[in-house]
Amino acid sequence: MKPAILIAVCAVAATAAERHPVAAVILKIDRPHRSFVASCQEIPGYMAAMAMPFAVRDEKALDGLEPGMQVDFTLVVEKERSYAESIRAHRYEPAEREPLLARRLQLLQDAEDPSLAAKTLKLGQAAPDFVLTDQTGGRVAFSQFAGKVVAMAFIYTSCPLPDYCIRLSNNLGRLNKRFAARMGRDLILLTITFDPVHDNPEVMAKYAARWKADAKSWRFLTGTLPEVKAVCRLFGLSFWQDEGWLTHSLHTIVIDRQGKLAANFEGNEFSAEQLGDFVAVEMERR
Repeated sequence: MKPAILIAVCAVAATAAERHPVAAVILKIDRPHRSFVASCQEIPGYMAAMAMPFAVRDEKALDGLEPGMQVDFTLVVEKERSYAESIRAHRYEPAEREPLLARRLQLLQDAEDPSLAAKTLKLGQAAPDFVLTDQTGGRVAFSQFAGKVVAMAFIYTSCPLPDYCIRLSNNLGRLNKRFAARMGRDLILLTITFDPVHDNPEVMAKYAARWKADAKSWRFLTGTLPEVKAVCRLFGLSFWQDEGWLTHSLHTIVIDRQGKLAANFEGNEFSAEQLGDFVAVEMERR
């Protein structure tokens, strides 16, 4: 190879950009600075999991992005700058029978009664008040948590699978530890069963004890079947009896201090750290 060609090849190699695939949860959008803040999963061999800002080259790349959205993108790292490109919403696509069947059944139900889908809260909409029963047997109104961030997950206590209900409960458990000093004052956790026939207050109390939950700040809620169905419908959760098992979708909800839906995380592919990063941002909003 001629010296001039060798120099040119080396120069190109020295300036070649690195490209890394990233899975993240959007925390903030900053259009004036053409950037967004996201909580990223680990990029093996390059970066630990963390929350950080990412620039985009064109403000239009931010179109359609919202806080709480799960996204995939490519992080481009050049010599003197970095930016995100090819940003796309990451829709939860379950391969497992249970959530996949739940989605199919939900589509059928929506087709039969379109009014059900219309009742599901959209981002930014205020959550209506509802009343359920907690693990102590007391009645709890959602409105009593006004002014606080609320994170909630839907489960049933006899679910045996570690990557379904148990994972969602563990995510709230991680929030409980991470924000221990702010629990009750700034943050409330709600675990809501969609199997109220079996999950009475006594059963919910035993389940709460597994997570060392303080009933003042982490409520485990049940109620009559109509009450529970109405709350599940608000947040797009679907469940059906299926040969003795409950087929269900997976949802984790964050409500902001104004009582509005800040995020509806579908599935189980986000991490407890990403959920915590999102909650941390919401707690700082006034």
